[in-house]
Parts: sequence; structure tokens; C-alpha cells
Amino acid sequence: MIPEEISFDLGEITLRGMAWGKESNEIILCLHGWLDNAASFLPIAPYFQGKRVIAIDWPGHGFSSHRSQDAHYHFIDYVYDLLKLFELNQWQSIDIIGHSMGGMIASAFTAAFPERVNTLSLIDSIGFISAKEHESTQQLRDGMLSRLAISTKKKAVHPLLSSAIKARVAVSDLTYQDAELIVKRGVIKHSDGYIWSSDNRLRMTSPYRLTLSQAEQYIRDISRPVLLVYGDKGLDMVTLGIKNFGPLFKSLLMKKLSGGHHLHMEIPELVAKEVLSFINENSCNN
Repeated sequence: MIPEEISFDLGEITLRGMAWGKESNEIILCLHGWLDNAASFLPIAPYFQGKRVIAIDWPGHGFSSHRSQDAHYHFIDYVYDLLKLFELNQWQSIDIIGHSMGGMIASAFTAAFPERVNTLSLIDSIGFISAKEHESTQQLRDGMLSRLAISTKKKAVHPLLSSAIKARVAVSDLTYQDAELIVKRGVIKHSDGYIWSSDNRLRMTSPYRLTLSQAEQYIRDISRPVLLVYGDKGLDMVTLGIKNFGPLFKSLLMKKLSGGHHLHMEIPELVAKEVLSFINENSCNN
């Protein structure tokens, strides 16, 4: 199934992405993780037969616009991007899949705007990154110094596409083939080779974090059904998140599969089967 390229004009930025299926079908909105892009859903999208699958590139990622030079990539601003996307399309009660950072953004959105979400499926993502209150000042210092350093840093140039793919593989659990899908949507052809299209500012240290109590409150306020599909070789923070955040959900179904952090690319058919079963079961109950 060949995806169609789509775009959404949110005013300050343009979100781009890919879509599969008829526009009249029920929507599944797919939200990728940090420094990935919509292409991370290429392996799984064909298994959502009968659905309108939409995968966006977050701002600063893939083919989407970068934020203006006087802006930054604060976590809560992604929630606003999502709200504007919903407003633009007048979406109500749709199904969302979020991987990694995309799952965190979707969780915060679902807590604040439950009327917009039918079900939330999290892929190797649960809870939020948080910090202790006494670390706030150091977090601010580290964030500001990081912002200063990034502002003068030049992007690396990869002479061949293959070297960019290998660089992505080296810092992830991705296979070469899966990394290639993401990299092809994440690089720009340069006179000397290839450079990353992602905004350098995405790599800045955040100047602030949610406290654990704030993160826990977000989870307590999620009233919609949630599915967590995670890999037995996924992120350690997911295992910790299950312990810390799992009991706080009002409705949480967990499925552990054999795979890593990008298990929706590794074993797409199995992940899609779990997600579709969850969506269908909860659609019947609504």
C-alpha cells in the first residue's frame, strides 16, 4: 500500500506526513518518537485495513517545518500542535497510537482533552520523564548552557546515505532496513553528501522537567481506555514506568511482545493485531 503525502497548515508551522486508506474511513492517528518521523509507521500501516491511517512528522522532524528562531521545542508545545491539528480537522473521538515521545505527548493530550480521544495505544512508552524538585535549578542551568552550545553547532555531513543510516543504527536498536526508512525521510541532499533535516534544537537539554507528582497527576486524569504494547527488549524506562505509572491508569491493558523499542517496525503485524483488537473492543463499548 503506497502512502499519500499530506500536509496541514497550522499557521506558524506546516505539519507534513503520510496517509493510507480512504478518507471516509475511521482515523488512526500515529505519532512518532524523538528524532524519528512518520516513516517509522511504514511497516505497520498496511495492517490497519479499513482504516484511515495518518502519520505526521512532528515540528522539526521529517518534512515538517522547523519552529521559528525565537521558539524552542518544549514538551507542552507539542500538545498544542496536536490540539491545533484536531481543531483544523474538527476531529472528535479518534484513535491515537503514540510511540516513545509520541506516546508521552498523546498521554498528556488525552488527559487534558479526553473528548477528542476514543482510545490511546502506547508503543514502548508509558508515563513521562520527570525530575525531582531539588534538581530544578541544575536542570535550568544545563538547559541554558545546552541552548548556547547548540546555537553554534554545525550539522555533520554524511558523504553517502549509507553512512547516515549506519550512524542511526549505531545509536538505536533499529535494523539497517528499518533505519533506512526513517533516514530517507530525515535527511537533505547536500553538495557534499547528506545532512539531517531535523532541527538541531531538538537535541537541547530541556530547561525544565515535570515533577513526579505532576507526571502522576496527568496519568490519573486519563479517562480513556489505554493499551500499552511493549517489547521484552525495549527501554528500561518503560519497565520502570509500568511500576510507577501503571497502577494510576483508570483503564490500562498491557501486552508484552518479543521485540525492542521500535517493535512496531520489527513485528508490525503482531502489534497491529493487538491495537486493532483493542480499538474494536472499545468501539463496541462506547
